[in-house]
Amino acid sequence: MSVVQSICVYCGASSRVDETYKTVAHDFGAELGRRRLQMVYGGGRVGLMGICADAALAAGGRVVGIIPQHLQSLEVGHGGLTEFHVVDSMHSRKRMMVDRSDAFAVLPGGLGTLDETFEILTWRQLRLHDKPVVLVNVGGYWDPLLALVDHMIAAGFAQPGHRGLFAVADGVEAAFEALSRAPGESVPPETKWM
Repeated sequence: MSVVQSICVYCGASSRVDETYKTVAHDFGAELGRRRLQMVYGGGRVGLMGICADAALAAGGRVVGIIPQHLQSLEVGHGGLTEFHVVDSMHSRKRMMVDRSDAFAVLPGGLGTLDETFEILTWRQLRLHDKPVVLVNVGGYWDPLLALVDHMIAAGFAQPGHRGLFAVADGVEAAFEALSRAPGESVPPETKWM
């Protein structure tokens, strides 16, 4: 694992959410900027995505947005970023986000955030990367997801060691502490089928 200088942020694009989630997005972005860490994200100007990006920029940070053309055509792209890339597909977007990042922070979000989260965890399980992943579990938002992972383990579809694919933090400070640590040992992919 390399030194963390660029963090991919997965989070929601909705603004119709509790202020608690908006605050954590703002505070996380501001802390990225203060620490001079680059933010990589999905390129939107709406919801938690826009709040986090704006806070990082306001604190002097670099922000790289990557958005697929079909979303850019809906005019949800953020026009004031350090770098803004329009790509041909969701797949290209996700690959570029991974390639440009040293670690991943998962803030509250919806189905798109879940898609990105499970993909990056699966890639970690398959040893396609060894980058830290942290779920920012403000207000217990990710508790149902953690319960689902425990259920998969109890049912035999995942190994107990798969909980080591990610860290869980209850706030911004704890999230940055977790991101600075090397991820735990992963269960070898071949163990999944044994």
